[in-house]
Amino acid sequence: MFWRRRLPHWIPEEAIVFVAWRLAGTMPQPSAAILTNSPSIGRSFLRDDRQLDRTRNGPQWLRDPRVAAMFIKALLYGETVRGFYTLFAWVVMPNHVHLVLQPRSELGDLMRWLKTATAVRANRIIGGTGRAFWRREYFDRCIRSEKELGSVMRYVENNPVSAGLAASPEEWPWSSAAKKEPAARPPAFSFSAF
Repeated sequence: MFWRRRLPHWIPEEAIVFVAWRLAGTMPQPSAAILTNSPSIGRSFLRDDRQLDRTRNGPQWLRDPRVAAMFIKALLYGETVRGFYTLFAWVVMPNHVHLVLQPRSELGDLMRWLKTATAVRANRIIGGTGRAFWRREYFDRCIRSEKELGSVMRYVENNPVSAGLAASPEEWPWSSAAKKEPAARPPAFSFSAF
């Protein structure tokens, strides 16, 4: 499947995908290499991601434990109840999110659902109803090998360590690396509206 907004999106069936997106207003527009099929797209993404990790400017609403917990609940709901995807790794950073997943439905549809459902609820929590919560676009990349899958999962789960937010991936509570028992995950609330 292929579709285009600002970034081209082509996801083969059965593919495992790395997806990243950020809060609205966190950084200037992405570098030109990310908006094209340039060979330097990986380096551009890493540079922009590291800038997101270091910046203290702009919104950091995902630092609020209520917002992060709500996002994680929606993320897990999308996997277990909606069946939109299988999660491999994920992390919620103060101003952006990384996921490694295998879509079971169209990536664009599940991203629209996840971003809309979480934006509405997050804005209610922070009192920001009516303003953009997420930046509209997201970055995706198909995982091409088992080796790459392991590397990307480590990258995702180590993001809080690289950003200086935790000493180890397991210490960051808003990540798949936290390895919490299912009962220790954030308590459920009604997802009927998701």
